[in-house]
Amino acid sequence: MNRLIFCFSVGVALSSLSATAASACDEKASDYSTCIAQLYRQPVAQWPAPQVDADVAWQEMAALPDHAPAPPENPFSEAKAELGKKLFNDPKLSRSGQIACASCHEADMAFADGRRVSFGHDRQNGRRNAPSLVMSGYSSQLFWDGRGGSLEQQAMHPIVDPVEMAFDIPQLLERLNTDAAYHDQFAQVFGDGPITTERIGQALATFQRTLVKSTRNTPFEQLLRGRPQRMTDEQLYGLHVFRTKARCMNCHFGPALSDEQFHNVGLSYYGRAKYEDLGRYEVTRKPEDVGAFRTPSLRLVMKTAPWMHNGLFVNMEGTLAFYNMGMPRPRPNAQQVNDPLFPTTSERLKVLNMDKDELRALRSFLDTL
Repeated sequence: MNRLIFCFSVGVALSSLSATAASACDEKASDYSTCIAQLYRQPVAQWPAPQVDADVAWQEMAALPDHAPAPPENPFSEAKAELGKKLFNDPKLSRSGQIACASCHEADMAFADGRRVSFGHDRQNGRRNAPSLVMSGYSSQLFWDGRGGSLEQQAMHPIVDPVEMAFDIPQLLERLNTDAAYHDQFAQVFGDGPITTERIGQALATFQRTLVKSTRNTPFEQLLRGRPQRMTDEQLYGLHVFRTKARCMNCHFGPALSDEQFHNVGLSYYGRAKYEDLGRYEVTRKPEDVGAFRTPSLRLVMKTAPWMHNGLFVNMEGTLAFYNMGMPRPRPNAQQVNDPLFPTTSERLKVLNMDKDELRALRSFLDTL
């Protein structure tokens, strides 16, 4: 099993038993949600099986370790993480000396920034919403469109982006190599030799792999660790809705609550120049990727508003209402009928017909993440 995913799948026989347990709760009874909640106070392996499409290679939800798994070429150490934290918070990594990685990824906002889009060098507006970095250590295709590659590779992108930190590598290396404090700290972590882009990327990546610790005290994480006392019956019923009628587990599963795939949720604004974003297509040039964006993790989701790649959704009740309706399904106009790039909203998205109680419970569950 892939160590980078660090989770397990429920066996077929056990899933069947769990499904039978769920069916024992009478949907028409007044205590139905309480009955369902009791099932989720059991160990994860005994939970009712989720309802997912047959082609989804889902993995069970699981508790998180102290840090995301590190690749063999960049082994974890506390000293390296501390160096990465210093770099992450230091505006010296930008041309102006005024913008740090932390400027767009703030710790008290789940390492997002609360803006529709971030601003960068010379107060330029970015193009997309700054995603949370809490679960970045579990992704191998970073950024909304997946262009970032590994966490080590991704780390340098914002530094050289002209809209973000607007620096260039030679000047950055000169600035850090002539800083005595950085020279000594890099030497302690990596040994002799100059500060290089590879070492900067490795330190930043190592720090970001520790961000999973910020989820440790959430009620959901405590539930996964066998301590369900902090979740109410409504929240646990909302977890059941999440795993079944709401179809969330088709894309949000495993410890990171993301399938790390790219899906079109109907928000590409194709053909509208001011708002258009072709998403994954800009990386792959494959027509089927037009308007597709990486599935974000839902860990600490209620701290990361506004949501979506464009920061369009500012209210969770409204967001859930859109999903309940199956999300937008744009139709081509007369000029677009034969356009091979006209995007299609993912078939994973369906009209859900959740009632107000189910929507309220689902919203309540999201608070526990």
